[in-house]
Amino acid sequence: MPIPFARHVPFLDLLGVELLRFEEGETEIALTLREELCNSWQVAHGGVVMALLDVAMAHATRAPRKPEEEPDPRGVVTIEMKSTFMRPALGRVRCIGKLLHRSAALAFCEATLVDAEGGRLAHATGTFKFLSGLPAGGRRIHSPEASD
Repeated sequence: MPIPFARHVPFLDLLGVELLRFEEGETEIALTLREELCNSWQVAHGGVVMALLDVAMAHATRAPRKPEEEPDPRGVVTIEMKSTFMRPALGRVRCIGKLLHRSAALAFCEATLVDAEGGRLAHATGTFKFLSGLPAGGRRIHSPEASD
């Protein structure tokens, strides 16, 4: 059963991503692939796979590490990410993100995308930086075209 994301990310709504687990430095998200999320081969577009890996890792950075802990309230941005595509993704997929190490400013994570039977489809490692807000003014980015 999906649980609500701690932060609303409109892009995840667009994709249809569900948060299934958020605890002990781990997260699990799921997505049922639709035609508009596929490439010309009718399998998940690489950008969708990368997004799932990135989101699973980013959420793992903030997941409580112990049952009595609260989630880390800070946001994170991806500093670097290395992805390996192993097999094409079809149907319903799950992505498990794990926190490997966290310092005051950085988190190091990994994530694996699996199919309905648990077979590995893709794997990633990533580095994330904790932020209290964005330099562009909190969580809102100012558009140069917008009038004041």
